[in-house]
Amino acid sequence: MTRLRTTAVHGGRDDLADLGVHALPIDLSTTYPIPDLGEGGHALQHLAEGAAHAASPVYSRLHNPTVARFEQALAALEGTSAAVAFGSGMAAVTAVVQAACVLTGKPHVVAVRPIYGGTDHLLSSGLLGVRTTYATADRVADAITPDTGLVVVETPANPNLDLLDIAAVAARAGGVPVMVDNTFATPVLQNPAALGATYVLHSGTKYLGGHGDVLGGVVACAEEHAGPLRQVRIITGAVLHPLGGYLMHRGLATLPLRVEAAQRTATDLAARLDAHPGTGLVRHPSLPGADPSGLVGTQMRGPGAMLAFTTREDPTAVVRRLRLVTPAVSLGSVDTLIEHPAALTHRLVPDTAREESGVPANLLRLSVGLEDVEDIWDDLDQALSGGCEEDYIKSSSSDFRERVASH
Repeated sequence: MTRLRTTAVHGGRDDLADLGVHALPIDLSTTYPIPDLGEGGHALQHLAEGAAHAASPVYSRLHNPTVARFEQALAALEGTSAAVAFGSGMAAVTAVVQAACVLTGKPHVVAVRPIYGGTDHLLSSGLLGVRTTYATADRVADAITPDTGLVVVETPANPNLDLLDIAAVAARAGGVPVMVDNTFATPVLQNPAALGATYVLHSGTKYLGGHGDVLGGVVACAEEHAGPLRQVRIITGAVLHPLGGYLMHRGLATLPLRVEAAQRTATDLAARLDAHPGTGLVRHPSLPGADPSGLVGTQMRGPGAMLAFTTREDPTAVVRRLRLVTPAVSLGSVDTLIEHPAALTHRLVPDTAREESGVPANLLRLSVGLEDVEDIWDDLDQALSGGCEEDYIKSSSSDFRERVASH
């Protein structure tokens, strides 16, 4: 069994030598020749029933070799027997709900907030014919009914970095499948399937692609759960374009290095932000009190590269003063991104529910990139300090220096 960095580089590339190529090939075919119609018909039947492979791909909505290589690589990193890729992270979430709830006739979901705002809105909208009960992690068992088909959690949570004990949630779920959104942690830092999760979801748009230039989603799971996901993908057409599969597969090779580098910077920035007079609450798993259950070092292999903080003044004013950090939704890119959840990613979550789940209106979410830490800090510092009164800055400066030094 190879180690993480080696798997990241070599996963999903087993057939390249036989093909006589070194770089990942991109198969852009929309259809494939079928000399033997009988064989082609059997292949179509097998793929439509959820098979991973068949004698012929037949049609790109049924199967694509480039996408399949990416799926194999991601499954290897997550330690599952299969993975199924989709055209976006939300398409992947939708497919899991359809496979776990709609196809099984169990139209009830239990979800733990906060989760990504798009997922939250989908689950509460009724669009997929399911109803959702939101519960705290310790009350998941109480919320489950005979009609429950899925439990949905995200850890670290989007956007406030709450940590949940995945094994504990899976135990409370009993036999109900658990979907863990692993986008923030990536398989570099956390493998939920080993802790009892049935579905491990990634918005591949984020860290897996890593460069802000590809849209995609993927679910790692056991083969028995992958079949229904493939059926949903074929019927709904929620396929990943081959170029997207190529870009995310290529991104996996550098994923450990990018995550580890950004994590170091995020840990440094979290300590500095925690000491800054312009911030209130700072959230990062490395900070004192942020991980009361000791999940970093057990469940997670590190605190990650995402952080969040509240501002003393209007967050819009703080963001407006930034010059290096990019104000934008999404995350996991090589450049540092900042966004205002209440106004953007979690805008469609009811205000009361958002506040009660630990996402205040003045919270900013920061996705730390690969720039020099001092350049990122200089930008954040000037943006946070620009709105403070001069006498407040002077009175706080000595205390600020002492707090920074203590970290």
